[in-house]
Amino acid sequence: MTSTFQTGNPDGFDYTRSGNPNFRMLDACVAALEGGQYATCFASGVSAITAVVSSLKSGDLILAEENLYGSTYRMFERVFAKFGLKVAYVDLSRGENWGEIERQRPLLVWLESPTNPLLKILDIAGISAVAAQAGAAVLVDNTFASPFLQRPLELGATLSLSSTTKYINGHSDCLGGAVATNDPAWQERMVFAQKALGLQPSPFDAWLTTRGQRTLALRMERHSANALELAGWLEKHPRVRSVRYPFLPSHPQHELARRQMGAGSGIFIAELAGTLEQALEFCRSLQLFTLAESLGGVESLVCHPASMTHASVPPEVRRGVGIGDGLLRFSAGIEDGADLRADLETALARIYA
Repeated sequence: MTSTFQTGNPDGFDYTRSGNPNFRMLDACVAALEGGQYATCFASGVSAITAVVSSLKSGDLILAEENLYGSTYRMFERVFAKFGLKVAYVDLSRGENWGEIERQRPLLVWLESPTNPLLKILDIAGISAVAAQAGAAVLVDNTFASPFLQRPLELGATLSLSSTTKYINGHSDCLGGAVATNDPAWQERMVFAQKALGLQPSPFDAWLTTRGQRTLALRMERHSANALELAGWLEKHPRVRSVRYPFLPSHPQHELARRQMGAGSGIFIAELAGTLEQALEFCRSLQLFTLAESLGGVESLVCHPASMTHASVPPEVRRGVGIGDGLLRFSAGIEDGADLRADLETALARIYA
């Protein structure tokens, strides 16, 4: 926990904005988890996004999956657009749209898989192969899967980005982000951005995240098991209009998810029958699912994307990609699965009595 180092120390540290032993440990751990040669840690997931996007220049084009995290969309449209960055959006879960990569020739293809919040599964290997032919780099936001369940670099992606705030740390006690790559040029850009833009985490937050990674495997197994059980149960409930979870057979990319991911992770979405007010009242009635943003911690959370994580996305854009006002996003924690199911059942009974 220091801001500066004595000049000439054997590890080459000088000022924590440009490096710290805790950063070095976290970088090594994330690189190992991702199966990559390099990783760079940042102050948050948005800081990691900033590091990547700031390495581009005016006139460069990003071809992005149309369903993106709200803060990513906001950064593209309200921050970097002012500096001449161009972003085009397309549904990349549909193979017939991959031709846009060759047609538009972007510098970078920006993916999420699973996407936030609709849990679309994108064919990382297939898209990466097409992008390579067009000379485009591919970034995968791997936050929802975590590197325990999915390794984008091994599927052909150039960059794997994570908000370590979520599953990698797993305890909801610090913010963080990371970008892993096998490309030395991209790694050099990430290191430069961390220092030049002041995107570094605090040493203690880096330490907390390194600590959290030690239980990643156990946590992801429990998150995934609870989410699969709860999503399967909700799918059969008469008051639930629809449910989506990657490892349910009803998911439109179910087979791809099973090929690409080790398990379905801990996020599932549901749309309740009834009004927006009933959906929000249902959220407030839950006892074990806290109504809050974020995800991936040991505790269960529920989120209303239209008014929370994706509120910065214009309503017509939200509706166009399928984020309705009644959509709810659940992050299954590691609590007892029967208790979580009872909590959902009690809240549904209360709202629809």
